[in-house]
Amino acid sequence: MDRRIIGVETEFGVHYSHPGSRPLTPEEVARYLFRPVVEWGRSSNVFIPNGSRLYLDVGSHPEYATAECSTLDELIATDKAGEIIMQRLIDSATASMREDGFEGTIYLYKNNADSAGNSYGSHENYLIPRTVEFRRLSEALIPFLVTRQLYAGAGTWVTRPSEDAFGAAAQPHFAFSQRADHVWEGVSSATTRSRPIINTRDEPHADAADYRRLHVIVGDSNMSETTQLVRFGATDLVLRMIEAGWSLGDHQMENPIRSIRQVSHDLSGTAQLNLRSGRHRSALQLQEHYLEQATRFVAAHGPHHDRVAAVLDLWERSLEAVRTQDFTGIDTEIDWAIKHRFLTRYRDRNGLADDAPRLDQLDLSYHDITPGRGLFALLQSRGAAARVLTDDQVQEAIDAPPSTTRACLRGRFITEARAAGQEYSVDWTTLKFNDRPMMSVSTKDPFATTSERLDELLATLPQPSAADDPTRSGPSSIRPV
Repeated sequence: MDRRIIGVETEFGVHYSHPGSRPLTPEEVARYLFRPVVEWGRSSNVFIPNGSRLYLDVGSHPEYATAECSTLDELIATDKAGEIIMQRLIDSATASMREDGFEGTIYLYKNNADSAGNSYGSHENYLIPRTVEFRRLSEALIPFLVTRQLYAGAGTWVTRPSEDAFGAAAQPHFAFSQRADHVWEGVSSATTRSRPIINTRDEPHADAADYRRLHVIVGDSNMSETTQLVRFGATDLVLRMIEAGWSLGDHQMENPIRSIRQVSHDLSGTAQLNLRSGRHRSALQLQEHYLEQATRFVAAHGPHHDRVAAVLDLWERSLEAVRTQDFTGIDTEIDWAIKHRFLTRYRDRNGLADDAPRLDQLDLSYHDITPGRGLFALLQSRGAAARVLTDDQVQEAIDAPPSTTRACLRGRFITEARAAGQEYSVDWTTLKFNDRPMMSVSTKDPFATTSERLDELLATLPQPSAADDPTRSGPSSIRPV
């Protein structure tokens, strides 16, 4: 594919701290969080003006699904805008709770597991051609996904006694990935009870004759923009090689689930993984192979976007850091390395044991999205976490949809319909006014940025005055809060 649609769905963990006051259940907290959403869209499942989807998922997890993006900059900006939107929901909910006599504090965590062992995901979506044979793609892709945590993992400090990948007792240690221990299958249609690496749900949200949606649910939720750059950029490159028929060799794993845990809990990257062929390869060896092939592929076909060089560079430096065990070259750019540097320095400075509860607390705080309180936000404000984008680019993405995909049509429709006080319905591929369902606009081409039919439909709307514009009311211009 010359251009690819990519999106990411993020489920946030919810915690309510209530010292000295009545506790609230996660369901009650979620209702407070989504009260302005329901008031704005008459539902807890809405599309918002930046083209993204905001909703409550199973288990009262707030979820934000980015609009369709065709560039890495769009994807990173739209995803980070979701954190700000969620923070505004926190601010609104906190004010409402104060009015009802609840003085506690709401925390939203962009992480992947809670203390009770529940896991929630960061789901990646990649548009792929229908002509690519899915089994061949998944077999080629799984070894890459199992081992890419060497640079895409968010990192986690494992302080509680546990079993390692071989069933032996494991001491407290630092691991590459939080999500890896909560995945149970290679490929399946399940999403919760037996989470796979690749979910087979075939919902392309596009013309099914031409496209399929690859749904990857094994990734960690990333806080770092630079980690997101290499995570999505490297995966896109591997997909391009598979689609082009580029030979990546046979690296099918004997047991991908055993392997993904081995990789996560081995910071050296050298643990030998059993392949179906009877051979053995380490995560480092496999990723070095994929990087070498990607470099050759780009040399042969040219870079398809202006971030390719940066992706290859950070990919290479991440593997070099693991190989040498000198993380200083990536400890402002890769989530697990940023977290590892801070936690190990804190442990050593304060003379803590590896199983100290304080390390757990700081690990969790890394994923707290509230500015001024969350650890990652504090590190970034101090220059200890690198950026890809500017604050202005992220702020713009709160209201402005990506300009290179159909998300701009959806965003325009929502904005103009609300300005005219018109009731409407929206999903990924359809835009319509409720009183004129036969005039609906189909947007099955995810790359379309113009639509004559949409122009004609919106031309029928009355033009409101600023005083009548319903999008100008409410506690914030972010719409919906």
